[in-house]
Amino acid sequence: MHVCLSDWSRLWFSYSGGSLSLPLLHHLPPHAAPPCRFLALLRVSDSFSSSSGSVRLTSAQLGHLQHRPPAMALRDTGSLLVGLLLLFHTWGAWAEVVVSMEDRVEVSLRETAQITCMFTSDDGIGGMTIQWSYVTRSGENQRIYHQDSLMTNVEPGTPYTDRISVNSTGDIVLSIRNVQLEDEVEFVCLVTSLTDGSAEGRTKLLVFEAPNLPTIEGVQTGISVNEDHPSVIGSCEVKNGYPKPNITWYKGNTPLRSIPDVVNVVSSITTESSGLYSVKSELRMKVEKEDKDAQFYCEVTYFVPGGMSMTETSLINITVYYPSTAVNIWVESPKGQIKEGDTIELHCSGNGNPQTAIFTIRHLLDDTTWETNMLVLENVTRQNSGVYECISMDMDTVEEISQNTSLFVHYLGRATVISEKNEVYQGEDLNATCNAVASLPTETAWLKDDKVIAKGHILTLQDTTFDTAGTYVCKVTVPDIEGMETSGTLRVYVQGPPEIMGEDFKEIGTFDSTVDLSCNVRGFPVPKITWTNTDGKDISTSPQTVTEEGAESVVSVKVTSNMIVFCNASNEYGADAVTFSIKAITHTTTTATTTTTISTTVSLVPEGNGVIIAVIIICILLLAILGSVLYFLYKKGKICGRSGKQDLTKEKSNKDNIVVEMKSDNTEEAILLGVNGEKQPPNDQ
Repeated sequence: MHVCLSDWSRLWFSYSGGSLSLPLLHHLPPHAAPPCRFLALLRVSDSFSSSSGSVRLTSAQLGHLQHRPPAMALRDTGSLLVGLLLLFHTWGAWAEVVVSMEDRVEVSLRETAQITCMFTSDDGIGGMTIQWSYVTRSGENQRIYHQDSLMTNVEPGTPYTDRISVNSTGDIVLSIRNVQLEDEVEFVCLVTSLTDGSAEGRTKLLVFEAPNLPTIEGVQTGISVNEDHPSVIGSCEVKNGYPKPNITWYKGNTPLRSIPDVVNVVSSITTESSGLYSVKSELRMKVEKEDKDAQFYCEVTYFVPGGMSMTETSLINITVYYPSTAVNIWVESPKGQIKEGDTIELHCSGNGNPQTAIFTIRHLLDDTTWETNMLVLENVTRQNSGVYECISMDMDTVEEISQNTSLFVHYLGRATVISEKNEVYQGEDLNATCNAVASLPTETAWLKDDKVIAKGHILTLQDTTFDTAGTYVCKVTVPDIEGMETSGTLRVYVQGPPEIMGEDFKEIGTFDSTVDLSCNVRGFPVPKITWTNTDGKDISTSPQTVTEEGAESVVSVKVTSNMIVFCNASNEYGADAVTFSIKAITHTTTTATTTTTISTTVSLVPEGNGVIIAVIIICILLLAILGSVLYFLYKKGKICGRSGKQDLTKEKSNKDNIVVEMKSDNTEEAILLGVNGEKQPPNDQ
């Protein structure tokens, strides 16, 4: 049953069978408590009281009212309502002290807490007695502060003696410095008036401490999906929080709750010596294959003054072991198309973890098998083409799964050159074809002397000459695959009479005793080369050398005098010859009584005759000196009947000029030179 005041002028009465609102004849005094406070004070079960007296309802009366209809209950309690009205109408004659306090005050550890005690009374603060106390663990009130009109006193010997202060300038405010966990108790403010009586209020002080950052540790070993019971995923721990922090596990963005035989979250709480709490949480769960990519973390929530806060750990992954449900086989190398001669690397693997299965690779074409998950085939051919199958047998379930792939080795056969003939007569035409069997489109080019002369698989040579003869290379390539090529050759011979390369007449001058002569002939059939002199005799027995175009012969000829040598070449179609005119160059010297004639032919001097030439030069110098002496004696008249006087006169006039005559083999005129290099007139000769 409830009794309270409504808008200061009506009495509200409620019970289990109904309610009733009645007007009051006298209003309450202005300093009375607000209606909500009176509602709390007048809430009763079987009685209520005031400072002026009390009205009591027995349990039988309450039960009678609660089991009657509203109209009948109201008639049965008429006398009770009259008593209540009389009580409230006389209430205005007495005043009352009313205390109002917050239910709770929140503060962080080691901070300062302030607890406010608000009161109303006709008496001023000077006529009040104020007492602060706290409720001990045993439920007793322990006074810590007392204040009256004469003095204020902080109780000695309490946990708050040195840490509290009270401010009474307005509301009564109790300040507690350096709040500890032990301060989380209920504080009581008792206000006593000399005329209005007394009242008290209570506030619970709540202390908070944010914990350290949480840590997470995942399991290091792998977890199999075939485990019968949940396996340990990891553990989270948060230390030194107050009140107790809470840990929630997440997989991705989904919080994890305990589910029997699936998810099991076990938490343990430790109270540290400081009174703070440390919480450790362990996550166990049955994993699935999809959990191999899952990320787990912990969320820690804890209370702070005014609300809650949250922090998260780092992410962890776990290793999940699961059997293969499918296998895959592929060519690891080479990438792209495969050609003959390549090295192939085949790989086979399942989608399980770890790879504990036994793998077999089989070539279905010839039923060849290899017990491995990686197969290397070197220098492959077209026979290696076909379907390869990868077979995996799980060690635990003894089940086989397989997958296959097709492999094709592209090939390019040897180039085949076909010609109706390879020997043609000068002026005739020749056709040839080049083909190669390949698995892809090809391109063909014809080369001679490393130069492309035609494209396509057909080669046509028209109006052939000796220049047409030679080796032709047919190169076949596959444009789609780099390095895939083959080639063939065609040797073409052009028939005709010999043709000696170079001039028909060659003149050679030499100081040597031997000379090397070379004769290069083209023609087919290969010409026969002979060397003869003017008498028609063979002068060489050296073998000839067959060349690409015909033949070549080199002969060494001993030179004793001027001579002519013939190089003769012949075959069944004709003959050709070339003449070599060899001149032997010698040195001649002519000596006269009055003049010295030196005859010489300038030619390339072999290194072997250097000594002989030096001797000849010395002899020429000696002859020149001898001629000069004879001429001097002639001028003196010592010879040829000349007088000495004439010689002396002539000597003075001509300044003892010495004349040397230089005459070549083909020059008839002598030139006289003076000692000073001047040309002499004919009279002085």
